[in-house]
Amino acid sequence: MSRQELCTFHLGPYLFGIDVALVQEVLVHQAVTRVPLAPPSVVGVMNLRGQIVMTIDLRRRLELEPRPAGERPVSLVVRTEADLVAFQVDRAGDVLAVDREQWERPPDTLEGAAAELITGAYKQPDHLLLVLDAARAASPAVERSVSSRESD
Repeated sequence: MSRQELCTFHLGPYLFGIDVALVQEVLVHQAVTRVPLAPPSVVGVMNLRGQIVMTIDLRRRLELEPRPAGERPVSLVVRTEADLVAFQVDRAGDVLAVDREQWERPPDTLEGAAAELITGAYKQPDHLLLVLDAARAASPAVERSVSSRESD
């Protein structure tokens, strides 16, 4: 039986996971500097020990409702092929080991950004664990292509 470890996180009522090997660290609160003319999901950039890291609000990226006022996000710093990126999430979860044989394709009913960014799901006893494609979620070019198709 082949297992995969996923670092989980919450966005509203949803539980997501990305490959734990991609996650460098979890930051409770980090100052972010806004970037003019950036795509809507790009909150800005942060200085992480001298390295500039793009920060993306995954609620915006996945076209979910805005985070309730007064709730501070947690940042998952993830290593993609291109560079580091920080994903703002509602809260970090646990590392879960899942059986790769239990992986299921995402439902055909997914639309918009979710259809582009969710690669599959694992049924858990009390919830569905959605697997996020971190590289695609980190790419502003993907965000622009999804938005432009929706406006056609």
